[in-house]
Amino acid sequence: MYKLLSHNDLDGVGCGILAKLAFGKQVNVRYNSVGGIDREVSWFLEKKETDTFLFVTDLSVNEENEKKLDEFYQNGGKVKLIDHHKTALHINQYDWGHIEVEDEAGKLQSATSLYYEYLVRNEMLVAKPAIDEFVELVRLYDTWEWEKSGNLAAQRLNALFFLISIDEFEEKMLERLKENEHFYFDDFEKRILDMEDDKIDRYIRRKRRELIQNKIGKYYVGIVFAESYHSELGNELGKDCWHLDYIAIVNMGSRRMGFRTIHDDVDVSQIASEYGGGGHAKASGCTITDTAYKHFVEEVFHLDPIREDARRNRYNLKGNSVGVLFLDPHDSRYMVFEDEGKWKFEKDHDKTDNSFLTFQEAEKYLKRNHAVWLSKDDEYVNYLIEIIKSRR
Repeated sequence: MYKLLSHNDLDGVGCGILAKLAFGKQVNVRYNSVGGIDREVSWFLEKKETDTFLFVTDLSVNEENEKKLDEFYQNGGKVKLIDHHKTALHINQYDWGHIEVEDEAGKLQSATSLYYEYLVRNEMLVAKPAIDEFVELVRLYDTWEWEKSGNLAAQRLNALFFLISIDEFEEKMLERLKENEHFYFDDFEKRILDMEDDKIDRYIRRKRRELIQNKIGKYYVGIVFAESYHSELGNELGKDCWHLDYIAIVNMGSRRMGFRTIHDDVDVSQIASEYGGGGHAKASGCTITDTAYKHFVEEVFHLDPIREDARRNRYNLKGNSVGVLFLDPHDSRYMVFEDEGKWKFEKDHDKTDNSFLTFQEAEKYLKRNHAVWLSKDDEYVNYLIEIIKSRR
C-alpha cells in the first residue's frame, strides 16, 4: 500500500493525480495545508504502518518529524519526501529526502514535475504525452514561468482547479490523462474559464484601488487585503507598482498572508521565514503571527491607499524629456524633466538638488518617498501654463 500526503494547491493535487495514475486503489491520498502536514505525519508514524510506503510532496515537516521520519526509515520504513521549496533544502541530508529548486539546466522545478520524474524513473508510472503536458502546465504555473513563456493554458488550469472541487478536478484529470494522447480543455471548460478571466480582471482592478504602501524594514511594501486570486493579484500589482519591492496579500479570514515579488534582487522566502513561513524566492507565505499582524495590519490600517497613475493621457507621458507631472496626497506637484543628461525634479515650481541617471530612477524615488501618481493631462497643461505666465 501507498500513502501520499500533499499540499492542497494545484501543484500538490497534481502529485495526488500522478499517484492515483501510478497506484490506483492501492494509494490513499490526503491533501493538507502547510499547518496541517505535521499532524498528518505524526498520525501516520503513531500507527507504525511499516508496510505502507509514505510519500510527502510539495510540503516539508518540522524538526521533530524530520527526526521521527529518519528513525522510521532507519528501522526499515519506506518514505520519500519530495519538495521544491528553497526553505526545505536541508531535507537533502536524509536519504529519503529529495529537494530540488531547479535542475542542472536552471529550469525551475515543481513538486509535480519532481514526483513525475521519480515515478517514471522507478518504473511506477509509464510516461505519455498527455501526462507530460499536464505536468508541464502545473510546473509552469507554480513557478510563474507561464507568464514569461506566454503559456496561458497554465494559468487557466489553475483557474479551473479553483472553480470546481478537488474531487471533481481529480476525476476530470484522471479520465483525461488515461484516455487521451494529449491534454486539452473541453468546450464547457473554455466557456467558464473565459468568464473567470473577466472576473479576475475586475477583482484585480478593484483591489488595485485598495493597495496601501508602507516601508517595513528595508523594503517598500504594497499591502492589500484580499481573499481570492492571490497569485494573479500579487503578480499584476507587482507589475503595476514596480517601484515596490514586494506585495503582501493579507487574508484575515484564513489568518494567512502571501508575499509576491517581480524583482530578482528580492527573496520573499526570506521575508516569510521571519514570520515563521517559507516558500519560493518570488512567492511565499506564512500564518498571521502577532508580529506579522503588527507590521501588515495594525501599523498600516489607518493609511490611505496609493493613487493610480492616469491611464488615458496624450501629453503627460512617462519619459517625456520636456517634463512629466506627478501629484502627491498633500496636493504638492512634482515636475520631472531632463536637464544636461540627468533627470531632475522641481516641487511646486521650486527646483531641488535631486538628480538621477534615468527617468525610472526619478519616478521610483518619488513614488517611494512621496507616494506620487501620474497626473491627468488637464492638470499637466495647467502646470505648464503657470510656468509660461511666471516667465512673462
